[in-house]
Amino acid sequence: QVQLVESGGGSVQAGGSLRLSCTASGYIISRTCMGWFRQTPGNDREGVAVISTSLGNSDYADSVKGRFTISQDKAKKTWYLQMNMLKPEDTAMYYCAANPWVDCRAGALRPLGYTYWGQGTQVTVSS
Repeated sequence: QVQLVESGGGSVQAGGSLRLSCTASGYIISRTCMGWFRQTPGNDREGVAVISTSLGNSDYADSVKGRFTISQDKAKKTWYLQMNMLKPEDTAMYYCAANPWVDCRAGALRPLGYTYWGQGTQVTVSS
């Protein structure tokens, strides 16, 4: 069984930065699509960034391109989301998710088919 635990959320002013971490416990196979998603009350969960653990390729939502970076440290079984130039509209609960046995492909930013999910970490950006 795999468990994902997010950390690094908090409150920051607009223009600031935060780095989220997602650490996996249990067995993580080398070929996995890892993703970061976010959700605000009353809205659907949306994809922010994804990365293929084996290939290293990544993809981003248009709203965060150029500001957010997803990365990984496979030895530590930890995935990161570096968030720069934060905006109030980035305020949300952020979740990491894992879809094992596959590389990320078209549609990976949709929160469908992910087997494992973390509990989330809150990010609040004030203007």
